[in-house]
Amino acid sequence: MLSTDFQTADLCNENPDADVEGVFPVSLDEVRRAHRVVMEHLPPTPLVSHPLLGQRVGCEVFVKLENTHDIGSFKIRGGLNLLAGMSEAEKARGLVTATRGNHGQSLAKAAAMHGVRCTIFVPGGNNAHKNAAMAALGAEVIEAGHDFDAAMVTAEQFARSQGARLVHPAREPALIAGVGTIALEMLAEAGHLDALFLPVGGGSIAAGMSIVFKALSPRTRIYGVQAENAPAMHHAWHNGEERPHAVTETIADGLAVRVPVDTTLNVLRDLLEGMVLVSEEAIQEAIRCYASTIHHMAEGAAAAPLAAAMTMRRELAGKRVGLVLTGGNIDTETLVHALSGAAPRHVPQAMPMFPIGELSYGY
Repeated sequence: MLSTDFQTADLCNENPDADVEGVFPVSLDEVRRAHRVVMEHLPPTPLVSHPLLGQRVGCEVFVKLENTHDIGSFKIRGGLNLLAGMSEAEKARGLVTATRGNHGQSLAKAAAMHGVRCTIFVPGGNNAHKNAAMAALGAEVIEAGHDFDAAMVTAEQFARSQGARLVHPAREPALIAGVGTIALEMLAEAGHLDALFLPVGGGSIAAGMSIVFKALSPRTRIYGVQAENAPAMHHAWHNGEERPHAVTETIADGLAVRVPVDTTLNVLRDLLEGMVLVSEEAIQEAIRCYASTIHHMAEGAAAAPLAAAMTMRRELAGKRVGLVLTGGNIDTETLVHALSGAAPRHVPQAMPMFPIGELSYGY
């Protein structure tokens, strides 16, 4: 159950210097160091608050525009931090990963900056625009498997056979610390926030930002958001069982993870106030809302936090709420469909919790 009492909620003690070291994959100090690395290459992204958007959500809303990076996604922060900390010997081995797109673009760009070979596995039928962007950044893009987790298995096997450095998008402390830097900027610009909504796929941004808020703004209530058609982390958070869960097609392709990631899930269990599911219809409505209020293009995963905030309008009345517009890499056809107000392409499906099989899913 989601409590609505923001006044009495505490996720930890009120000490702003709360110690998080030794518990989570990264510490506040590591995020601060990552921010120094990131700022060598990237200016802080804008934080906007528009009265029209506030009217739609029913509260004061602050949106961090991570879609304004040149690759259109927050993930670049993690890629820059990872490559900056790698030894020359590691770089010489080359990098291998799997992705639905934004993580791959981040790794491809950072690898190109350091002259490192990068091979990226994507599932069959992946967003063609994202595939083309990764290739344009210098990566070798290979289709394998029916979803992200299947592509990750192939990436793991390829890395082992080639002696390359495998990079999982949600298990690398350097990636988590890198994307956690968004929280430092949000707090510096917005001050105290009563609530924060973050998308959860593999969970890197939710874990990294939650660690920062835990230490610096412990009264902020943090909610993770998943698509109804890809609820693996949501169910694992609620029932404590880290079992694979069937994934169907969703407009929020960046959140379509079948296998819960324990590295980030353990953080989210400790620090999140709740985990929310949003429908395909609600995500499309949020895409339209961003376009008509702050005039920014949001991909499905990036619109999911706004969708959750809109569904919790009553609970949020009178509060200061933070959202991260994590990326704008949506293809034209999907964007036009969402803006048109047409019915979602991907219908909700009943997906009971069950083990899919005794397989290695890449971890």
